[in-house]
Amino acid sequence: MAKKYNFKVTARECRGNHEKMIRKFIKKTKRERLIEEMRDRKHYTKPSVAKREKSERARRQRAREERKRERAKERRNRTNK
Repeated sequence: MAKKYNFKVTARECRGNHEKMIRKFIKKTKRERLIEEMRDRKHYTKPSVAKREKSERARRQRAREERKRERAKERRNRTNK
């Protein structure tokens, strides 16, 4: 299934600041993994390698979320003392 990408950043949204528009556009493309997908499609990747990379990415994401939860818990405990 092909995804349709339609990223749009308006001048009004960024109050006419061109640098902010560019940053916002880059953020939107990163969120949808557009650049990474283009790089992946340049070269063939064996399904086993793709599966391994996907699981590794998921593992890193879970670890990142866990660290976030721990930091939030520490912040809450600091304010309660």
